[in-house]
Amino acid sequence: MQVPKCMSTQHPDNAASPPYATDGVVKGEGEVLEAAHVFALGCDEQMWDSEGKDVDRMVVSKLLTNHQEQFTKQRLGRDCFLTLRVPNPSIEREMRKTLVETLESIPSAWDVAQRFYGNGDAAPIHEVILPMTTSAEELNRLYLYYTNYIVGKEKQVLYGEYRVSDWLGEYHPRQINVIPLVEDLDHMLIADSIVDEYLRGKELPYQRVFLARSDPALNYGLVSAELMLKIALQRMRRLEEQRGIPLYPIIGVGSAPFRGNLTPLNVERAFREYPSAHTLTVQSAFKYDYEEPDVRAAIAQIRGHERGTPVAVDEERAKRLIKKYTAGYQDCVRQLAPVVAQVGAMVPKRRDRRLHIGLFGYSRMLDTGESGKEAIRLPRAISFCAAMYSIGIPPEVLGLAALDKEDFAFLREVYPSLEEDLAASLRFYHEKSVARHLGAKYESLCIRFCHDIDRVHEGLTTAVQASLESLTASHTQRYLVEAAQIRRFLG
Repeated sequence: MQVPKCMSTQHPDNAASPPYATDGVVKGEGEVLEAAHVFALGCDEQMWDSEGKDVDRMVVSKLLTNHQEQFTKQRLGRDCFLTLRVPNPSIEREMRKTLVETLESIPSAWDVAQRFYGNGDAAPIHEVILPMTTSAEELNRLYLYYTNYIVGKEKQVLYGEYRVSDWLGEYHPRQINVIPLVEDLDHMLIADSIVDEYLRGKELPYQRVFLARSDPALNYGLVSAELMLKIALQRMRRLEEQRGIPLYPIIGVGSAPFRGNLTPLNVERAFREYPSAHTLTVQSAFKYDYEEPDVRAAIAQIRGHERGTPVAVDEERAKRLIKKYTAGYQDCVRQLAPVVAQVGAMVPKRRDRRLHIGLFGYSRMLDTGESGKEAIRLPRAISFCAAMYSIGIPPEVLGLAALDKEDFAFLREVYPSLEEDLAASLRFYHEKSVARHLGAKYESLCIRFCHDIDRVHEGLTTAVQASLESLTASHTQRYLVEAAQIRRFLG
């Protein structure tokens, strides 16, 4: 079984819009066209996302009906794959029934593919991503529900000896692979234990593990997000060696440095930071904000990469640094929250999504372990990042003032792209905005790591701030989008 290496996702971080968008928003039939397009570009996997958004459960039928020539040559389930992301019933309780509806679509997709290809040796959908995973129990519920209640219903008797399978046919695939998506600090640090427990009693040929990069940056900051990944990847490799079963990490990276810094022009950066990763995500900015030949070449480069040994990291020292840095980062976020909320509300939609529930989405206390701090609500990671860049404060710099020389020396060893990421983000900073909102220490840090400034972008962030202060926000979104087009990502 081929394990995909390049997962296209529907994350709405793009500044430019594809031709199948409606008023800049990709939705409905546009997402089906997008799936065909990304497979044609060379991606071998498309995440089909039913978490927080409406999803077309007839996607396999529409792909095979409307793109017959393409999918005769590029077989679904063998050469390219659809992978479902479903709501987590333990957390997204109002969307629990959506999980069942989505799982029911898997055998239907099998039947459609069987009619199209003439045999049933490969399922077009056989893997499901569970977001915000916190335990092996959650994974087992999903795995067993599909086996016992989706497939298992075929054995139920309707009357006499007439079974469901006599009426509706057998249900395939017989089981699914469940992929944990781990997004928060506490569970990222025990992701190996969660996977280890889930594997008990199962004879699986391999296990994929999805490690978030974007939401950890929102919740804990750039440095913490990188260190969390390094620890998790190192522990996954140890578990792989102990278990003797291949573990294939997926890293959920976006184009903004804050969210992973993967673009068609710097794929080597991801290989350097996450050498043991098997799969990388390519989000909307990667696909739509660059020239198509560059996108195709980068996808081919990702698919041609063979994983190696993870970056070695002193885990205890990394955890101490995470705690120290995160406190500084979250203090900055609290200070900037009002203006972030104001600008974040003006970030244009690129996907038709419902409200996403995340760590900040619940208006929880910030995860600092300290009591007495007021709860805070932030936009999603993309809108947060877009808002920060739009006022000339790249979020990558937040929290850096908490670090000393020894911390930076340690980071250079375990996060070799740190200065490259900072330089890339600081091309878009506004000196006066940093001074006004963050003070002299951050001014000095920006000067230290900045190589050059894009003055056109700077002018647009000046215009954004002026429109906010004058309470005439009619042109704010236009300035925001023009700045995003210069960066080649929205957020």
